[in-house]
Amino acid sequence: MVIVVKVGGRALAQNMDRIVRDLAKVVQQHQVVFVHGGGDEVTEMCKRLGIEPKFVTSPEGIRSRYTDEKELEVYVMVMAGKINKMLVSKLIALNVKAIGISGADGPTLIAERKKRIVIVDERGRKRVIDGGYTGKIVKVETELVTKLLTSGYTVVLAPIAIDLEGTLLNVDGDQAAYAVATALKAGQLIMLTDVEGVILDGNVVKKLKVNEIDVLLPKIGVGMNRKILLAKKAVEEGVGRIVIASGLSEEPITSSLQGSGTVIER
Repeated sequence: MVIVVKVGGRALAQNMDRIVRDLAKVVQQHQVVFVHGGGDEVTEMCKRLGIEPKFVTSPEGIRSRYTDEKELEVYVMVMAGKINKMLVSKLIALNVKAIGISGADGPTLIAERKKRIVIVDERGRKRVIDGGYTGKIVKVETELVTKLLTSGYTVVLAPIAIDLEGTLLNVDGDQAAYAVATALKAGQLIMLTDVEGVILDGNVVKKLKVNEIDVLLPKIGVGMNRKILLAKKAVEEGVGRIVIASGLSEEPITSSLQGSGTVIER
């Protein structure tokens, strides 16, 4: 069974060694595509290089990175370089056949550059600005990933896409994981974050059916909303089940496979 695991940058920064050790056990039984984040590290590197990171807020209240040309260079350097190869090296040290790629390789993740985006400025007014170098994934080419998986490799994927003109683009890690999982018809998509799962009224929701999601969305925070909506789409498009769980435990992937966090199924 193919499993796609997405780990957010904060969980990875706090618990990388445990996550990698657990991954090394999981890949003995499953083919795994491991999609990683790393936004905080990109921000830190930008500051070290004298580039002030830019963030924008959407009308829905979602805060995200604004990627101009200089920041794109840092994003690619940190994501496809430092973080990706650090993960690969740690896996190889644990005798895992691992290979690190970005979505631009193959190509695997094909995206369209966002020409314009709508933001809310510091005064609360909506404005339209140039889209920069952020992309929306429109197609996943599975050939490279499938060949690597069938050859026994664990694929470590950096969320960088490419457009038809060869322009590298920053894409959201959750979107990349969802796109890959649905294209591969993965048995499971595990999304590890820095919280225990979907929290409602102070408690973790253990199970969610896709037909329950729309009713619950208004009660759940904006950041988690996006993950749940992606989970719903993934199940509807053929992924077996989605787990949203903490990446901070001793064996976060194993415990997610065993049902920790929030399990979303049809």
